[in-house]
Amino acid sequence: MTTLNELSSQSLHRVDAVGKITGAALYPGDITPANLLHGKVLFSEQPHARMVSINLDKALAVPGVVAIFTAKDVPVNEYGLIMPDQPVLVGPGSSKPHADISCWEGDQVAVIVAEMETAAAAARSLIDIVWEPLPVVTDMFAAMTDEVIIHPDTKTNVLKHYKIRKGDMAAGWAAAAVVVESEYDLPHQEHAYLQPEAAVSYLDEAGRITIEIAGQWTHEDREQVAHALGVPEEQVRIIYPAIGGAFGGREDMSLQIVMGLAVMRLHEMGIDRPLRIIWSRAESIIGHHKRHQAVVRTKWGATKAGKVTAVAAAVYMDSGAYAYTSTKVLGNFHLMVTGPYEIPNAHVDSYTITTNNVPGGAFRGFGGPQGAFVAENQMNKLAAALGMDPVELRLKNVLREGSLLTTQTPIPPGVSMAEVISECAQAAQWGDAASGDGASGDGASDDAASGDDKAQYAIRSSLQSLPANPQALRRGRGFACALKNVGFSFAAPESCDAIIELHGAVEIEQVVLRHAAAEVGQGTHSALRQMTAAAVGVAVEQVELVMSDTAVTANSGSVSASRMTFMAGNAIRGAAEQALVAWQNEERPAVAHYKYIPPPTEMYDAETGVCMPNFCYGYVAEVVDLMVDVETGHIFVERVVCADDVGKAVNPQLIEGQIEGAIAQAFGYAVMENLQVRDGRILNPYFSQYLIPGIRDVPDRVESLIMEIPSPIGPWGARGMAEMPFLPLAPAIVAALHDATGVWFDEIPLLPYRVVARLRREGVGSR
Repeated sequence: MTTLNELSSQSLHRVDAVGKITGAALYPGDITPANLLHGKVLFSEQPHARMVSINLDKALAVPGVVAIFTAKDVPVNEYGLIMPDQPVLVGPGSSKPHADISCWEGDQVAVIVAEMETAAAAARSLIDIVWEPLPVVTDMFAAMTDEVIIHPDTKTNVLKHYKIRKGDMAAGWAAAAVVVESEYDLPHQEHAYLQPEAAVSYLDEAGRITIEIAGQWTHEDREQVAHALGVPEEQVRIIYPAIGGAFGGREDMSLQIVMGLAVMRLHEMGIDRPLRIIWSRAESIIGHHKRHQAVVRTKWGATKAGKVTAVAAAVYMDSGAYAYTSTKVLGNFHLMVTGPYEIPNAHVDSYTITTNNVPGGAFRGFGGPQGAFVAENQMNKLAAALGMDPVELRLKNVLREGSLLTTQTPIPPGVSMAEVISECAQAAQWGDAASGDGASGDGASDDAASGDDKAQYAIRSSLQSLPANPQALRRGRGFACALKNVGFSFAAPESCDAIIELHGAVEIEQVVLRHAAAEVGQGTHSALRQMTAAAVGVAVEQVELVMSDTAVTANSGSVSASRMTFMAGNAIRGAAEQALVAWQNEERPAVAHYKYIPPPTEMYDAETGVCMPNFCYGYVAEVVDLMVDVETGHIFVERVVCADDVGKAVNPQLIEGQIEGAIAQAFGYAVMENLQVRDGRILNPYFSQYLIPGIRDVPDRVESLIMEIPSPIGPWGARGMAEMPFLPLAPAIVAALHDATGVWFDEIPLLPYRVVARLRREGVGSR
């Protein structure tokens, strides 16, 4: 066995930095080949209706229109990441049963191709469709009655039901000195990536249907496109150019299939010209999935000494119209709703339910933020009920080496939750800070902010026109923590390929890494380059990357689930080891292709939930210091201390960027972002209406504490970390708000009017 080199942590510049700074980097919407055609997609705008007829005559008569493709043109009119439950195009004429039914306003019904974008838009508006309205079901609990079955080929709207049955619940409740019961309401969240969906498609020099688009898993995109078009996978090529953010929002299909369909059908018409489609922001917000909204009812018990004795929970998660990744997201939610704690007695039922709302799917954390919100709020409420410090309570119950999960299997080795909690608390000087006004629960103003605080708040608050009343400002601190799986879970096939080439004569002069990993803005390609250099033992400058092109790279799996550094790093190590052996055997060039397969995982047992859900975890803890104006309900987060065990920091500066970005995004989820969906329709599909955090809204200071406690199976000990900082922020903010006001908040986002209304009900603030 060849000994591989150690990896030193280096904050090197990103490989894509110059291109993005100078504007040379091309995103899909920037790619403008010669002889370009332009396209538009028509959405159904029907949350639930059957298409009776579609007439294209007026649209086809628009000057410059080349072709319009509908459901009858799709060879295999179905797709879906988990199950093929969604038609590519809704309408009559395809072999897919019930493909004439729109179950969501974002269902696509036609693709218009024209010489000019304006002509395509004009034709789209002239397509004449007759719809037969069907009952619109948007309430999860109404959907669970199955009075209206949304997908006629199923018997129930309950897409998935998971169970956990551990221990003796009666004994657990009997041993509890305190019991806390709560119901939590969790909202949708829009991914809000900077680059709306866009794509260019054409036939390449080998005659392959080629699609350049932003995505997260090139080979899965290829598989779904090939399936829908009825062609071999080798006939389809997926290339990812520069990508302007993803966060799980690009894991499912948007334009991939319809772009391939259009190029294939145009070729059959004797037209071999490239096609480009660019969505508007409104189309982007309407046309792709969201973070799942959910309701959770839960009950936790603990002894007077602070040991948790029992947890019961019922999770209801809105899948929306189609499955997308809902069953997998629910699996994580189901596991994480009991937190990173050893629970002796647990009874959990989790459901994901089909409705006519916008589909829920992958979004940073993948069910973890929802689960952490429930578990961490319950722990903080238990601490308050027991009169115990929240950090102390956590350390009494936290998972440690050898602990059993609620799935009744040991947590994989390398558990560092206790260390992360302790170091975060120490870095934030947790025990040294005074409690906020609400520590006594009376919302008194004895700790009201000073005049200097008022000035700072007035400068930083997003409410610039209304100066704060110093007597209305309250300060508070909150603590929360979480664990996050690294890699695919619950028996999902998991692997990652890497190809390494060593070029040179006597010495290695150049190293080529061929890898399919998407670079969605987080710095993955830079980290992979650094790991390749370390594995081979050369300078980073000697490593060339050939990335994200199915024609020349093997399957990497998705850039999601905090998996790519972990999975690719192990694949790179394996490929480097084999390539170095070949080099020593004087093969020139020395080429090695290595597939890394991690330890297996298992699906929940249908009745008990027993399984080995994940092969590795990362651990995170956060302290939040905030100020709240109890008159207006505005919240200003002054400081976040975030401790993450990353196992090994490949590029510390990139990790800091991930921490700060995740906290900004989680702040939006917790405080600001309010997707309004009524009767299955999104009412605010613009950034002028759907508010995301700006520079005056985000936390004033983020202090990143990067911990390196090695994972026994991670490459150089590395764990994935990109999602972790998101998970604890919302419950930490709620805990700090309680510390400031004495009031608990069980619903997010913490919009000012909601905060004020809740405070007034509890007698806090103006009367």
